[in-house]
This record gives sequence, C-alpha cells and structure tokens, in this order.
Amino acid sequence: MYKFFRSILFLRDPEKVHHFTLKALHKALKNHRVSQWWQKKYAVENSALKTRVFGLDFKNPIGMAAGFDKNAIAYKDLELCGFGFIEIGTVTPKPQQGNPLPRLFRIKDDEAIVNRMGFNNDGVEAVAARLKTRNTPLIIGGNIGKNKETPNEDAVNDYEICFIGLFPYVDYFVVNVSSPNTPNLRELQEKEPLTKILQHLQDLNNKQPLQKPILLKIAPDLTDSQLDDIIEIVQTTKIAGIIATNTTIERKNLKTTEKKLAKIGAGGLSGKPLKERSTEVIRYLHTKSNGAFPIIGVGGIHSAKDAIEKMEAGASLVQVYTGFIYEGPQLIRNINDGLINYLAKKNKK
Repeated sequence: MYKFFRSILFLRDPEKVHHFTLKALHKALKNHRVSQWWQKKYAVENSALKTRVFGLDFKNPIGMAAGFDKNAIAYKDLELCGFGFIEIGTVTPKPQQGNPLPRLFRIKDDEAIVNRMGFNNDGVEAVAARLKTRNTPLIIGGNIGKNKETPNEDAVNDYEICFIGLFPYVDYFVVNVSSPNTPNLRELQEKEPLTKILQHLQDLNNKQPLQKPILLKIAPDLTDSQLDDIIEIVQTTKIAGIIATNTTIERKNLKTTEKKLAKIGAGGLSGKPLKERSTEVIRYLHTKSNGAFPIIGVGGIHSAKDAIEKMEAGASLVQVYTGFIYEGPQLIRNINDGLINYLAKKNKK
C-alpha cells in the first residue's frame, strides 16, 4: 500500500512532499481510532527490544535520525510509527532559512537522497518552546549546530547556546560538525577545534545536577587516521559516544548517470549507497577502541538485515531516515520483528 502512495508522492517536489506528509499524518493521527490502529500496525512492544545505552532506557533500538523532524513538530506522530527514539534538529541558535531551493533530491535508481538543506530550522528558542509541552516518555535527542554566518573560531559559542537552551527538554545531545551543507563546517572535525567544542560542552554538562549524554556525529568520509583522532578525542573529553555516520560527499558506484548527478549538484548523499561505508566506520571505531564507547549506526538501513549488520559491526542503536522515505513505516516494524528473531536465535546458541 505504501509503495502505491509513494509512486504518487514521488512525482512531486521532495521537500514539499515532506511537509505535506507530516501534516497529513498529524491530521490523521488526531483521530483516536486511527492512531490506535496505526500504532497496533507499526509499533512493536517486546521486552527483548529494550536497550540501555549511555544511561538511558530505550523501548527499542530503532531511532529516527536528525533532519526529519528538524523543529520538534512530529515526534509524537513518529512515536506511533514504532520508533524507540527521535533525534530532532539540527538546531541552531538563531532561526535560518537554509540554502536556496531546490535543495532536496531523490535518486530513485539508487534508493538514495541528496540534500543540501543547510540547517534550516526555527532556532533554539522556538524548538525549546515546543518541547516544553512534551508529555511522552519517548527518548528525544537534540542535534545541535552553528549558524551559517558564525565563523568557525566562534562556533563553540553557538553550540553552547543550543546546549543550554535545549538542556531541560532533551535526553541526549548530538554535536553536528559533519554536515557537508554548511560552508567550512567539516573543518571543525579536526582534532584541535573539535576537542575544544566537546570539552567545553562537557564542562557545562558536569556543572549540572544531572548530566546528559553528549554524542558526536561524524562524516563517513574521514580517513583511518582521522578516525583514530576521533577515538582519542572521545577518550579525552569523555563524551558518551559516536553517531556514525552523516551523509557523504562521495558519488562512487552509483547507478544514476553522471549527467543527472551533475544536474543535481552538491550535497550530502544518504541511502543505500552509504550502507557499506557507514558499517565500515562503525566496525573500525568499535574494533580500534575495543568497544570503549557506544555507537549509533546510521546510513543505508532499508531492512532488518541492514540494521542487524550495523549491530554486528558494533552499533548499540541504529537510526533510519532515507530508508523510511523509501520503505515507509512498515520498515520500523520489520526491523523490530527481525531483531526479536535475531536475538532469540542468538540467545539459543
């Protein structure tokens, strides 16, 4: 059924479809009978799925990655789709419109998406105001970034503003320095500036009566040497873990023609083509660190098999985004059902 609707929706502009779908879903789920039916169809309740990671209890290990619910308007509806946690954002101190339109593109032949959104969001004050009315035990993460006009040397101030503004309302934080769509942002992944930002946030965190986990989201395009630096930075700053990975700037081994890709232009690629590289990064970090910190695996998860591969590589939790666009809410049910079967077989051995 979803693929029938998808074939119609995919005829329209991706960003407009995104906003239309969120509004339509919210309107439909306002009806109590519809929401009950929806939750029964897609959400899975099973004790085997419960997972405790960096001090938080997740009802299942499947999350929605940042970028889908940038402004904290859809997390309640997404919970009914069966997610165990939602990551809102990326949130910046000031509201910003992001990059010029069009900035979101489907690459259907590769079951992928290219985006160059540019941290379009309502700003930390508006997002925090929405989360004040939060009345669900669903775990919510806050993905934070810097405004486009903020120079890199002042970036730590932007991260601090977002950290303080969202602190009462989210369960964990994600420092985003790996989006390819804000000019020079990825330079903050270098050892010195990254350590400065993370250590500053940890110092703020340690002053709170109850600390909250801080994670770092990294690009899939880092070299092994850079990944070694990441491991060292995690150990130095004592942040809670890593999200691997963000979108890629690579365009290798795609079915889509170079002509079409050139027409789309720059942006971060997500979806199936990212699956193997993100899993490689997870495995490298987990192996080289001897499993010293939790990893949330994201990139190219379109099936239960894909999610299990990430976990076998070392991920404690996983997130989806593009797979949800292509497969619909049934994907979350399939992954959770697949994990229950996988864990049952694993426990019998």
